[in-house]
Amino acid sequence: MKVLFIHAEYLRYRVKERTPVAEDIESLGKTGNMDEPLIALISIEDKDEKSDMEKVAMKTVEAILDVSSKIGVDNIALFPFAHLSENLASPDFAVSALKEIESHLKSEGFDTMRVPFGWYKEFELRNKGHPLSVLSKSFTT
Repeated sequence: MKVLFIHAEYLRYRVKERTPVAEDIESLGKTGNMDEPLIALISIEDKDEKSDMEKVAMKTVEAILDVSSKIGVDNIALFPFAHLSENLASPDFAVSALKEIESHLKSEGFDTMRVPFGWYKEFELRNKGHPLSVLSKSFTT
């Protein structure tokens, strides 16, 4: 699992084109925006599939909770981002893991937005620019 965190003033996205592995987005919407988010650009890797889904989700949630507590944010944007790894998990596993992460964060009281998986997206963000505004984490479960 690889995660790139960006503390932003805002995030806006709009889906542009479906890829062959795109999830149905009726429940998520074709556009979204969030103010003052911690954006977690997440790449779920093939080695993560060798672990239990719950372990993968909880390891990611723990990392998000750690970073969000350090910068004091309650808004979390989960952004699937295959570009962080060359060894990706299957689309079904990745979507399931993202949904599990989203569920855990919402149960912790975070305002959480999950960006659709498998779509080419137009997106805009403005990084805050402080010492913890961009962080990367790489971990195995």
